[in-house]
This record gives sequence, structure tokens and C-alpha cells, in this order.
Amino acid sequence: MFEISQLGNMGFGTPFFAVLMAWVFIWKGLALWKAARNGSKVWFIILLLINTIGILEIIYLFAVKPRWGLNLKAKE
Repeated sequence: MFEISQLGNMGFGTPFFAVLMAWVFIWKGLALWKAARNGSKVWFIILLLINTIGILEIIYLFAVKPRWGLNLKAKE
């Protein structure tokens, strides 16, 4: 059976996980920041608790936020 600990033996584990962690932190940080600035508490909590390797964060930033961002801006 394959185990996670075997990834390091393949010369694949450490650099792969370092890049993956950087990828996740960048997208999660951007999405959480935008959700907080937008006042979207539900999206903020969802993005904070669910880890999807950046997929949900990218969907929020490029599909959901632009659509909802226009309705949430305060009128001057």
C-alpha cells in the first residue's frame, strides 16, 4: 500500500509540498482578504475552514466576487 511518507523517498515530497503550501497560502490570503473587504462573512468562513488547494479561492476571486461585488458597494 502507498503511504504519504514514501513521497520523500521519491525526491518528490519536500519541494512539491513547499510549492503547494505557497500556492495555497497565496490564493487563500487573497480570497480571505477580498471576502473580508467585501463584508461577506459567509464566504470568509467557508474559505477559512475548507481547504481545496486553492480551487475554491480562485473560483471566489474570479467568478463570485465580481458578480456580487457590484451589489455590495456603498452608494455615494
